[in-house]
Amino acid sequence: MKAALKGLVLAGALAPLLAGCVIYSNEAGEKITVRSGGDAATVAAEPLEAIRSVAFDGRGLSVRVDSNGCTETSTFEVAIQDGDPAELTLKRRSPDLCKALVADGAVISWTYQELGLDAGQAVRIRNPIRLPAAS
Repeated sequence: MKAALKGLVLAGALAPLLAGCVIYSNEAGEKITVRSGGDAATVAAEPLEAIRSVAFDGRGLSVRVDSNGCTETSTFEVAIQDGDPAELTLKRRSPDLCKALVADGAVISWTYQELGLDAGQAVRIRNPIRLPAAS
């Protein structure tokens, strides 16, 4: 019994040391989760991640977010609540635990089709936008 308990304690102590960041790529692309309907309020129940910039262009939405080197589109869940304008909320699914120095953050993008939006549709971003520091 003591040996089993000792093994569990040792495994628990070593787990953080063995954790790491894996960046993967495949031909099918990243897993993207977009919720529509009334789910934006549920996603927004937790504090929302501040984003650095937002851009809608002819293809879709791009946002710049903080990153330690492992942030990608699949890191975020997107919730869209129908309305005029539609409300879009980004929620980080998991923290970026990598150790890279990414001063400018990472740009992640979704097409209008992936978001279930029409090009030119009015959209309000619910996440706070962090303005750059004054020089």
